[in-house]
Amino acid sequence: MTCEGCKGFFRRAMKRNARLRCPFRKGTCEITRKTRRQCQACRLRKCLESGMKKEMIMSEAAVEQRRALIRRKRRERGRTQPPAARGLTEEQQAMIRELMEAQAKTFDTTFSHFKNFRLPEVFSSSHEIPGALKVPSGIEAAKWSLIQEDLCSLKIVSLQLQGEDGSIWNYKPPAHCQGREIFSLLPHMADLSTYMFKGIIDFAKVISYFRNLPIEDQISLLKGATFELCQLRFNTMFNAETGTWECGRLSYCLEDPAGGFQQLLMEPVLKFHYMLKKLQLHKEEYVLMQAISLFSPDRPGVVQHDVVDQLQEQFAIALKTYIECNRPQPAYRFLFLKIMAILTELRSINAQHTQKLLRIQNIHPFATPLMQELFGITEG
Repeated sequence: MTCEGCKGFFRRAMKRNARLRCPFRKGTCEITRKTRRQCQACRLRKCLESGMKKEMIMSEAAVEQRRALIRRKRRERGRTQPPAARGLTEEQQAMIRELMEAQAKTFDTTFSHFKNFRLPEVFSSSHEIPGALKVPSGIEAAKWSLIQEDLCSLKIVSLQLQGEDGSIWNYKPPAHCQGREIFSLLPHMADLSTYMFKGIIDFAKVISYFRNLPIEDQISLLKGATFELCQLRFNTMFNAETGTWECGRLSYCLEDPAGGFQQLLMEPVLKFHYMLKKLQLHKEEYVLMQAISLFSPDRPGVVQHDVVDQLQEQFAIALKTYIECNRPQPAYRFLFLKIMAILTELRSINAQHTQKLLRIQNIHPFATPLMQELFGITEG
């Protein structure tokens, strides 16, 4: 028996075929673990006395062949092992399957069922803006100034609609954030948001963990997380190369000709979508993000705080384990932390968006009944 160090030394000495001499001219140096580097000649002598033989050394070709065999067996083991053997428990796999099935049942990625929505007036034959979209008469200048910035952040959406006959219609917002025209897209965006919100509510109701909660907690969780889940779903439709959300025959683009890259830095929602899309997440990672966001124990009105907190922790651990099992390491060792940071950023965007919505709604009501219920808007 020999250690790896002496085995390597013996192999190198035999390959060099050098004549080693004891520097102390004794040839009887004591070779121990500490002194073995002091005299190569005596170290080689002890190797030979211990029974090491030159003819037992493997050739370079044999060494490389053995290494290739080891690498191949490792790859084969990685392919044949089921996910549970690589880290995901059966409970975690069942949890992910349930989320994936709920997503497939409630997310219409083709937007084929999104119908009977309102469009900006530019799509109609008349270019006269209807009364419902005009700035209300008698509005104070101070109130108008208060929401003008909020409207500017919302109005940078351009819209393309493909007709059933293949025709394409384009809508681009006004160049400046002034005048009554900036209200023209709000009804359509309200219809789109309502359509997405209904799918998210159905998504939550399909999940058994959600159904087992009291109805009061279900309502509180949905009110707090619906906007965040909506943005996570929208991100799957986002084309980062064109800056466009491709929703079936409808395409939406956040653009500001005067802003350029500055707009990317200033607009939190747009920045969020670019950051998240850059991670190139799997579908499983997206649905686990939705679950972590949905089961947030600190939403206002949640009663069973500990139960929701435990559920959120289970989904977070499942996400971390999924990444470790399905992403090459160490290249993706920080992916879980990046995802959690993005969810925190999304939480902040949610709060900002709600405040903007309430300010605009207070002056110019446009929200649908479902939006009013989710965002706590009271008719006044």
